[in-house]
Amino acid sequence: MKVLIIEDERSMALEMSSFLKKASYLCDLAYSAKQARHMMEENPYNFILIDLGLPDLDGLQVLKEAKIICPDASYIILTARGDLEDRIKGLDLGADDYLPKPFSLLELQSRMQAISRRKSGLNDSVVPIGDFTIDLIKRLVFYEKNEIELSRKEFDLLSYMLLHKNRPLTRMQLSEHIWGNFSDDDGDSNFIDVHIKNIRKKLAFHASVEWLQTIRGIGYKIKI
Repeated sequence: MKVLIIEDERSMALEMSSFLKKASYLCDLAYSAKQARHMMEENPYNFILIDLGLPDLDGLQVLKEAKIICPDASYIILTARGDLEDRIKGLDLGADDYLPKPFSLLELQSRMQAISRRKSGLNDSVVPIGDFTIDLIKRLVFYEKNEIELSRKEFDLLSYMLLHKNRPLTRMQLSEHIWGNFSDDDGDSNFIDVHIKNIRKKLAFHASVEWLQTIRGIGYKIKI
């Protein structure tokens, strides 16, 4: 998933980016509202994290503009301000959550995961799918009690599709939201198909994977 971190305190922005990248998120950094606006106009994002104390524009105004530019993104406000009024304004403007500084990076990740599950209609981090079970937090896939080993990219692909279940996803969407672009994988423009083939092979050894569907001329989807 792609994340835009709008934070003028560079050390904090880099720390958040480093942590989230290790958790398989793709992160862009913006240190001002102007820079953030340019990035949002050029890129789709799943999450946008906004510091209220930006140097060139109040974060609440940035949130208001961002909701127009990236209406499908999820938003978390990050701020050292303790005023209840700011929190209410942010939520009223469409923020999905609010984290007062200082905060734990583990808590930030947990809240992002909770927002993704809620928007996907998943009530738990452990999700049954066909004859399999996927643990979105521990990043594990099981058939009965047997763990199935997937590569990092294979799990990222499977979990992203699960979070967008019943929705056809193009190869470009899968590439952009998980790996940035096609060139990230040795220039092989067919790599999405290769990963899907590998996932099917590993899972089909245990049980049917009819729920992982190919949408001809478009891409793939998970049907539940």
